[in-house]
Amino acid sequence: MASDDLHWFITLAELERVGAAAGRLHLTQPTLSRMLARLERRLGVELFDRHGKRLTLNEFGRVFYEHARRAQGELDAAARELADLANPARGVVRLSFLHSFGARVVPELISGFRRGSGRITFTLSQDAAAAVTTRVLDGSADLGLVSPKPADAGLGWRTLLRQRLALAVPADHRLAGRRQVRLAEAADAEFIAMPTGFGMRRILDDLCAAADFRPRIDLESSDLVTVAGLVAAGLGVAVLPMEEPPVRGPAPAPVLIPLTDPGAARAVGLIWSAGAAPSEAVRRFREYALAWAQRTP
Repeated sequence: MASDDLHWFITLAELERVGAAAGRLHLTQPTLSRMLARLERRLGVELFDRHGKRLTLNEFGRVFYEHARRAQGELDAAARELADLANPARGVVRLSFLHSFGARVVPELISGFRRGSGRITFTLSQDAAAAVTTRVLDGSADLGLVSPKPADAGLGWRTLLRQRLALAVPADHRLAGRRQVRLAEAADAEFIAMPTGFGMRRILDDLCAAADFRPRIDLESSDLVTVAGLVAAGLGVAVLPMEEPPVRGPAPAPVLIPLTDPGAARAVGLIWSAGAAPSEAVRRFREYALAWAQRTP
């Protein structure tokens, strides 16, 4: 199967409409339909169930789609590696990371790296820890910045830094004047948290389990800035990083009280697919990030 066949089949499988896929591929609908018919004859099975103008992958199609995506990923990786060999000063790094790392960690890493590798470009994406991990494993991202360390198999991991955690409370909260606090002292409070799948939610759940209570989650937000704002407005308490309090502009800030619980810190680390050969650009950036971690207090 040629690389071009992989491209049009993956596009059709993801859009599930011949018209939409033909437009994306700059083909006519009859041409795309004939290409699909030829592929199915060659494989000896139908890959889609037909529902009028809409297609859905059947059992055979899902198997073929997964292999096609992996094959396309390998071809793309080969093209990047060849480009790096031809001109190692060029290259692209696809970096996926948690939203909370966009304020300081990612800008510091990229700006420092570019001072010595200005022609290497970056494609950036932000999401929850689980989504970042998935992107790295399926090859749609070269590297990920996450916290805590994922449990998924097939990942490389190196810790870049550790951030202390604090209990965030409103200014008039009964604990606001404390210099430090145990999480169990807020067991009766209503918590504001990130949704399941986000790194800070996993950390909160683990800390609460270690403190022998289950938090009452009153509000959830996928943005730590919003979490901090809701706390400052008196709507609950939260667990937030100390080093990078998520506050922007003149909005009121919550009071951050350092937690004394064992393990009340989040490890921020770099992940990559252990089975993928990194391009020269990715290898150089990964090495820079690890050296940056050694210099960062």
